[in-house]
Amino acid sequence: MSEDNVNISRRSFFKGAAMGILGGTALGMGLFSYSPFRNAYFPPVKRKMADIGVCKSIKVTNISETSWFENAVLMSDIKNAGGLLVNQYSYNWPPFGDGTGLGNGSYEKGIAKIKHLLPNNLEEAWAITEKLSVSPQNAGGFAALIEVEELDGRKRKFLLDSGWSYKWMDECFKREGIDEMLKNREIEAFIISHEHFDHFWGIPVTYKYDPTITTYIPDGFYPEGLQYLQDAGHKGKVIKVKPGLNPLIPGLATFVFAVPIICRVYGEQAFYANVKDLGLISITGCCHFGIVQFAETAYREVKYEKDQLYGIYGGLHISPFEDWDPKYDDLVLSLGKYGFQKIGCNHCTGLLCAKKFVEAGYPVVKGTARFRTKENNYLGNGDKIGFGIEI
Repeated sequence: MSEDNVNISRRSFFKGAAMGILGGTALGMGLFSYSPFRNAYFPPVKRKMADIGVCKSIKVTNISETSWFENAVLMSDIKNAGGLLVNQYSYNWPPFGDGTGLGNGSYEKGIAKIKHLLPNNLEEAWAITEKLSVSPQNAGGFAALIEVEELDGRKRKFLLDSGWSYKWMDECFKREGIDEMLKNREIEAFIISHEHFDHFWGIPVTYKYDPTITTYIPDGFYPEGLQYLQDAGHKGKVIKVKPGLNPLIPGLATFVFAVPIICRVYGEQAFYANVKDLGLISITGCCHFGIVQFAETAYREVKYEKDQLYGIYGGLHISPFEDWDPKYDDLVLSLGKYGFQKIGCNHCTGLLCAKKFVEAGYPVVKGTARFRTKENNYLGNGDKIGFGIEI
């Protein structure tokens, strides 16, 4: 054997050995479990391929993603009130504070203090509840405006959630012009994702400007929540959406996940939008059902353009309290296998998780870190994202 052949053989050997070690390490780390090849070990999924129609574009405006301002305050309150499985109406948070202290509240005692002021005198109602509640300054809220352009150019608007603090949400509504849109009846429906305090308790702010707006809630609301819809001044139609797919307009549907949620809440509603020549856009308020179930449900239930899960927006509920557990890394890795082309995350995603998305090379749309949003890895307060439309 010549010297050249010996050198080539050595190079080939070391190259092959290195590849083997790297490959073996990757497999040992479990990356294979997140690859498409792993699907070969499972039986084929039977897809329903429900046709929800097609729209031209989707635009989402983040009205507020800051549900609370300090994690430490929120977690301390929850812990000292009895934990995450305690009825949220008993925490004595605003607007249901009654002056009896943490963990001693109830919907009935709290609403009695302010009911006569709803929905038109929110300033006085909030001033009262600030004096009677625990940690009123920590309340913020989540809400987003979803604008759909149909194939014929018609534009339609939907409000997702109404936040928590009357004061904060009214400021946010005015900043984004939501107050005027509601007054002018430009927003045709109010979609409540779930009953949690930071998405639902701010509903008088919406009803102040349009008390007749049709309101969709996921089936599973507790009696306090159903009563609050009336006590908050709503005069319009309430539609309880059953678990499963609920088409709204061509290209837009909600999906209700029948899941138990912390703080004694049940059921959550999210959006699927089918955008022409792009694919499916998944929009969520809080994603308590999990990002994997969100994506897998879309794949199993809905027919969409190019068979592509194109985009995802909202709170992805991975590390809302900024803690980190190794199992969260599994979720970060899992998101990658769906091939999303555009990700706008905020709220309960967790800033640490958003940073890991960016480090993983995912197509995260950066925000502007304004209006008390803390970092630009979040698509934050006042930021917008478009799918099929330039922003």
